[in-house]
Amino acid sequence: MTVKTASFIDHTLLQADVTKDQIEKLCKEAKEHQFASVCVNPYWVKTAATLLKEASNVAVCTVIGFPLGQATSATKAFETTNAIQNGATEVDMVINIAALKDRDDETVRADIAAVVEAAKGKALTKVIIETALLTDEEKVRACELSVAAGADYVKTSTGFSTGGATASDVQLMRKTVGPNIGVKASGGVRDRTGLEAMVAAGATRIGASSGVAIVSGEKGTSTY
Repeated sequence: MTVKTASFIDHTLLQADVTKDQIEKLCKEAKEHQFASVCVNPYWVKTAATLLKEASNVAVCTVIGFPLGQATSATKAFETTNAIQNGATEVDMVINIAALKDRDDETVRADIAAVVEAAKGKALTKVIIETALLTDEEKVRACELSVAAGADYVKTSTGFSTGGATASDVQLMRKTVGPNIGVKASGGVRDRTGLEAMVAAGATRIGASSGVAIVSGEKGTSTY
């Protein structure tokens, strides 16, 4: 596995019972393999930023409104600002899925835009649309609203819902957003074959807790 391929991966650890030792291990692995980022919960951002201070190519990614997306827009914007102050350079926010289901598109767009504005010039924004809970029409609408709000990426999944990334969803998302927006596939990518399938479908970033297994040509056992 080349360094270039490793750089597709957001090396992820988002479970509730994660310890400092595990975060230290995650960051050590990220530096060793030169993953795109580590993706951690907001509580661990400051720790990860300190551990990765000398790793110029490894970003610190965190999650906003995670995993349900049901925080208010003001709360999500505050979370974003606070995470950036603590050292985050990428934020993965969960959309307001309920508003999308209710066809309240302006609320969904404004919710995304609040995070985009809070991160502007300071951090990349990725929008988690939670594809497992959406119809294809809703996936398209979520992607269109993400583009309209100025997001840098759309992302398939939190990894904590009823399903993760599929190549067909990635393909649909890529078709919808066009060539200039990133597409992140997350949830269930555990080996090189899975990663290559997502990249072939149009993904430009992979969220995985099996990053080391993937770059080692093995199969991870994590459910994320």
